Amino acid sequence: MFEIQNVSKNYNKGSGQKAVDSLSLTVNNGEIFGFLGPNGAGKTTAIKMLTGILSPDEGDLLLDGFSIINRPIAAKRTFAFVPDNPETFSRLKAIEYLNFIADVYKLSKQERTNQIELYCSRFGLMGVLGNKISSFSHGMKQKLFLIASLITNPNNWILDEPMVGLDPEAAFTIKEIMRERAAEGKTVFFSTHVMEVAEKLCNKIGIINQGKLIFTGSLEELKEKHGDEGQSLEDIFLKLVASSAVESRDGGAD
Repeated sequence: MFEIQNVSKNYNKGSGQKAVDSLSLTVNNGEIFGFLGPNGAGKTTAIKMLTGILSPDEGDLLLDGFSIINRPIAAKRTFAFVPDNPETFSRLKAIEYLNFIADVYKLSKQERTNQIELYCSRFGLMGVLGNKISSFSHGMKQKLFLIASLITNPNNWILDEPMVGLDPEAAFTIKEIMRERAAEGKTVFFSTHVMEVAEKLCNKIGIINQGKLIFTGSLEELKEKHGDEGQSLEDIFLKLVASSAVESRDGGAD
């Protein structure tokens, strides 16, 4: 599980608009949590702070009880992260990259062999492990990143727009694995623009706009509080985002 505690980030200190503004949320074990918001809402900034890529201006982020600020190594051992832009180590062969990740996480020879075979088979990459990553398409690189994150068997699986660039078969596989991991009592946290995916997969969702969390809870709670009969998640999302933008503009004019 992890907790984001009153976290803020401002890239432009002279501006009153924060990229992330006093964000607090908790994601429990066994949950698939969808993090939703329009472009520029603060999703990726929040994820980068959660994973230690960025430092918050204030607040703290705890992963399985370890602060990413005060105990970064311990915190980073609890999660695996898949970014939205799968670009790294292009000169390595795919198997070299996976073995590098296995070395970092100190996986035994048998464990890494089993995990690599399992997930490369599921994502259809067994036949290209000897190829250089530079020869991979965007979708193949995304699959490789997903495999690298999964071979470590993380307690917390954090993904930024994981469906982008994936073919339908791979997208189906990742959704299956998300459900499996949640059933094992692990945490899955992902950002997405695809409302249908969030609606079908998630136990809970959070909606962020202009750096502020405007809703967190189950889909049932969202519909009960903000929806009308027959409205989809997409309908409610668009209504909430528009409403929060108006409130923010009117509030700034006072």
